[in-house]
Amino acid sequence: MDSLSLDAVKVILPATIAFLVGIFMAPTLTRFMYKHKLWRCYSRHDSTDSTFKAHVNEEHETHTPRLGGLIVWLSVFGTVALIFLLFVLFPNDVTAKLEFLSRNQTFIPLATLLVGSLLGLVDDLLQIFPPAVLRGDPIGFRWVKAITIVILATIVGWWLYSKLGMVSIHVPFDGIFMIGALFIPFFVIITLAVFSTSVIDGVDGLSGGVLATIFAAFAIIALWQNKIDLAAFCAVVSGSTLAFLWFNIPPARFYMGETGMMGLTLTLSTVAFLTDTVLLLPLIAFPLFITTLSDIIQMLSKKWRKGKRVFIVAPLHHHFEAIGWSRERITMRYWIITVVTAGLGTVVAIIS
Repeated sequence: MDSLSLDAVKVILPATIAFLVGIFMAPTLTRFMYKHKLWRCYSRHDSTDSTFKAHVNEEHETHTPRLGGLIVWLSVFGTVALIFLLFVLFPNDVTAKLEFLSRNQTFIPLATLLVGSLLGLVDDLLQIFPPAVLRGDPIGFRWVKAITIVILATIVGWWLYSKLGMVSIHVPFDGIFMIGALFIPFFVIITLAVFSTSVIDGVDGLSGGVLATIFAAFAIIALWQNKIDLAAFCAVVSGSTLAFLWFNIPPARFYMGETGMMGLTLTLSTVAFLTDTVLLLPLIAFPLFITTLSDIIQMLSKKWRKGKRVFIVAPLHHHFEAIGWSRERITMRYWIITVVTAGLGTVVAIIS
């Protein structure tokens, strides 16, 4: 078997394992979530206006578990542990090839996924079992989350700058642009921007299909760059997200929640920097950014145009619900757009 074939096996086989781990884990986790009623104890309607309340299904808000993202990151780390165990018990060339832990490529995204997911889990649990002061998702709590993300992003940005020597960004079709120590605040800004895209969660099948496609695109980019360990990691995340999606398609058994969205979005920004494609991120992850942009446009319009709206409801997928689109139609259209833009971004990354 030639080197390219071995690399393909290293990427595809762990992704398949991650998918199967997630598929077998999900039924038990689902029963646990429904038994203990791990969903919001209050609807976002409590803290938003009547327009949102009129167009978003409260039943989904307060009777669908929020911790589906556990399937994603537990499957990722379960796969890492399983492959490592295989290498320890059966040390040979094949098991050594499958192992994809490396200091330069996967330690940081794995750490980011773990820390982000755990922070998201705390956030979810505070919405499931909220103290009185946090009921209704107060603005102060949102600031706490933002500050936490800034601290985490600063640590990761410092590590990439000081330990891995990242001091530049790649400008497609132009070349390398040196930014030196400004790499750290630039990383923080991009991480905050990507984290804000977590508003895409909440429609059956939407976040899972979009994120699985995006991470698959980065797996291809990393493979092309000969960053095989990173490609395997991205493929494993994609496989784990597909396992989540299996149970999240309409009617959803659970939503991803912050334990999934926070971990995945923070990891996504890290992977974009490790593949030096951060300026292509708005293209590769176009549905994430356009959804967040719709939220920003709505807020600015209401502030500067005396309460006038651009969208019936924001973010964008809820606007489509409000004009009569079914959840299935919204999800499928988002998936199609993601495949097109992620594919285009992958091509640009390869040829530029």
